[in-house]
Amino acid sequence: MPERRLVRGDGHDIPVLLYRPTSPDFAGPDGERPPWLLYPHAGPTTAFDARLNLDIAFFTSRGFGVAAVDYGGSTGHGRAFRDLLTGQWGVVDVADTLAAAADLVATGEADPARLAVRGGSAGGFTAAAAMTGGTVFACATLMFPLLDLSPWADGDIETHDFESRYVERLVGTLPEHADRYRDRSPVRHADRVAGPVLVMQGAEDPVCPPEQVARFVAGLRVPHAYLSFDGEQHGFRRAESVIAAYDAELSFYGQVFGFTPPRTPRLELSR
Repeated sequence: MPERRLVRGDGHDIPVLLYRPTSPDFAGPDGERPPWLLYPHAGPTTAFDARLNLDIAFFTSRGFGVAAVDYGGSTGHGRAFRDLLTGQWGVVDVADTLAAAADLVATGEADPARLAVRGGSAGGFTAAAAMTGGTVFACATLMFPLLDLSPWADGDIETHDFESRYVERLVGTLPEHADRYRDRSPVRHADRVAGPVLVMQGAEDPVCPPEQVARFVAGLRVPHAYLSFDGEQHGFRRAESVIAAYDAELSFYGQVFGFTPPRTPRLELSR
């Protein structure tokens, strides 16, 4: 079971689930701290729970610690906590993920040189924004990420009724807050990304369009890899896609953190 921890944020506590490395057959070298993956959820208004998560177990069984972050705005922690993200998506979620990473370093559990951030969908947005705003994380994995908020500001997004005003609550009403949509979009700051990036995307994703990813990748000035999976939409469901995604991510971290994962194809990074 993960450890539940409250991390102090900017005026609020951040619920974090800590999954430490575990294996029945292997252990890390004495005195060496494992690499940690900071994992903001795919919300933006949802939450992690402590049930078995095979996505997380893949990494803890291979020597990683995983910190699952319920940043401000997550459900299940009260109305006041939920309201922290109102108008602050791209601000509070990023700050809380950084605070969770700082807590791991401050408690001696993490090596500050071996921190990564990973996320899918809205979590990919948070991970990308964290990489464009500082140097806390050595690298990032972005899975089917949302990278450009400006289509909402420009009036180019059509969606179902449930989400017709969703993003306006999280970022701001339009047109008076259109600048927030543009300023908080990672695609506009790809040249400021501070470390290597792995981006993985379904070629037919209707939620986070591949065109956004292509523009983000074109602006990167750091080592990176971009994998597009034919036949996949928002998330990976085919067995071959899931296996290839895990292999790529594990090889990616190996190259960044200086180890060679066994029986794993090497991911080629563009430079």
